[in-house]
Amino acid sequence: MAITLFEWVFARREYKPLDEKLLRHERIHIAQNREMAYLGFYLWYLLEFLIRLILYRGNGRKAYKNVSLEREAYRHDDDPSYIDNRSHYRWFKYIRGVGSEE
Repeated sequence: MAITLFEWVFARREYKPLDEKLLRHERIHIAQNREMAYLGFYLWYLLEFLIRLILYRGNGRKAYKNVSLEREAYRHDDDPSYIDNRSHYRWFKYIRGVGSEE
């Protein structure tokens, strides 16, 4: 539906205007981007996605849903106060638990 590149959120026209839940999800990615100096975010995301793709035997959707950066964003995109109270590198706690997200 949407993708965050650095500080900007992009979505196809049919998904606009973006709902608050999706915007919160993408704001979490913006915070992750900032704390990982942008390039680190994309390198980590790609590396973890590829590892999970192997672990899930080519199931791209399952690999995507289990990337720690996505797990944090999905877990907290219903909480309007999360981004204000979030501690740095919170996504790190979601690295373990492979398979706990469908």
